[in-house]
Amino acid sequence: MQRYQLFIDGQFRDAAGGNWFDSWNPFTGEVWAQVAAGTAEDVERAVQAAHRTFTSGPWPALSHSQRGALLRRLGELIARDAEKLAETEVRDNGKLIAEMRGQLNYIPQWFHYFGGLADKVQGAVIPLDKQDYFNFTRHEPVGVVAAITPWNSPLLLTAWKIAPALAAGCTVVLKPSEFTSASTLEFVKLFEEAGFPPGVVNVVTGFGKDVGTPLVEHPLVRKISFTGSDATGRAINQAAAGHFKRVSLELGGKSPNIVFADANLEDAVNGAVSGIFAATGQTCIAGSRLLLQDSIHDAFLDKLTALARTARMGNPLEAGTQVGPVTTRQQYDKVLGYIDVAKQDGARLVMGGAPAERPECGRGWFIEPTIFADVNNKMRIAQEEVFGPVLSVIRFKDEDEAVAIANDSAYGLGAGVWTGDIGRAFRMSARIQSGTVWVNTYRAVSYMSPFGGYKDSGLGRENGMDAIHEYLQVKSVWINTGAKTGNPFTMR
Repeated sequence: MQRYQLFIDGQFRDAAGGNWFDSWNPFTGEVWAQVAAGTAEDVERAVQAAHRTFTSGPWPALSHSQRGALLRRLGELIARDAEKLAETEVRDNGKLIAEMRGQLNYIPQWFHYFGGLADKVQGAVIPLDKQDYFNFTRHEPVGVVAAITPWNSPLLLTAWKIAPALAAGCTVVLKPSEFTSASTLEFVKLFEEAGFPPGVVNVVTGFGKDVGTPLVEHPLVRKISFTGSDATGRAINQAAAGHFKRVSLELGGKSPNIVFADANLEDAVNGAVSGIFAATGQTCIAGSRLLLQDSIHDAFLDKLTALARTARMGNPLEAGTQVGPVTTRQQYDKVLGYIDVAKQDGARLVMGGAPAERPECGRGWFIEPTIFADVNNKMRIAQEEVFGPVLSVIRFKDEDEAVAIANDSAYGLGAGVWTGDIGRAFRMSARIQSGTVWVNTYRAVSYMSPFGGYKDSGLGRENGMDAIHEYLQVKSVWINTGAKTGNPFTMR
């Protein structure tokens, strides 16, 4: 059985406590690997290595252009090993090989983009109101970054965090989800080959209380980038405040996918299915609330259900599979619990609503694609993040009601609008309270476009030029070019 060690200061090593935990294959329901169970002692070693590397040695001596070259080289190595990394992710989290291949072939672009941006972050000369002073600004790296990633897209979200962090000149301690650590530990093997100095990127695997908490609370960690639940994000934000650490939090979502009567209905049906079932609903931007205008509601629901019933479930390593398993047994049980809640609250079950018992699903953690109609937006199924293949269908009359329903949520991460009216597209995108609005498409992301949430969906932005500034701090430099200092008690 494969065993994965911690990665600290450029070396793989066992956890200080000598313990391991199991990693389960969601398709087979069996253990396929063991991962080192890190402790606070391991966190201390990793943070000290990252801090030492940040403050001395070859890493801070590199020019911005040299850092960029290392990132671009890393991107090339990821592209070379994309198939191997994709297969590791599928075994670990059960997502479709087609999706993971797409992600791994796209991930190198994050390192190419931020590698190119590394030497293009510029300060400014300030035209002061004072004579005989010269003032300019510098953008400097914040220091050691704690990057905490979830189990649904481990390497993609790792790239979102570490590409801008390294381009800024920071060093990183990664804490992957205890459910999906393997691909991260395969990925970090590439750093030495790319030419990064030891200690620039470190990985400590384990559980939240043993690794996550001491990492967040460590005084040498100056920035935390977290993707996960809003409850955990809130706890991290509170802990970070004690040391005034900077935080980026990409948290939950309950995204509305709004279809107007003037939309291209075939495209919208495909977009609705993709938005909730393509990733088994295990994405923070899942279009889990489908808002349908009254005049098309019934016909659209019929088309949607007919298409969803054709979904091919089974082995996620097979190219023809369209819906894979839920990644963890805990999440599987949670999703089934929400289905029961929706039934009790009066939502009408249109399809699914039970474990998938198809032969092709084997002993894995599969749930039938599930659609509830007659959902009131106040129901728990419409307000709480399910994170599974469960869709809530809600009626609306006009733009105003659609906006009111869409915004009646604690979350604000993503939203979709399907319409043939360009004016409506602009109006809706302005009125919906979310960090991303897709019009006549859904779930599109790019390394070039900022991503993040409103309200309880988080703080900060990932991707695009905004992302690198999350890992930089501004310094103002004043130079006296000849002015007399004057009275020290009145000088300002």
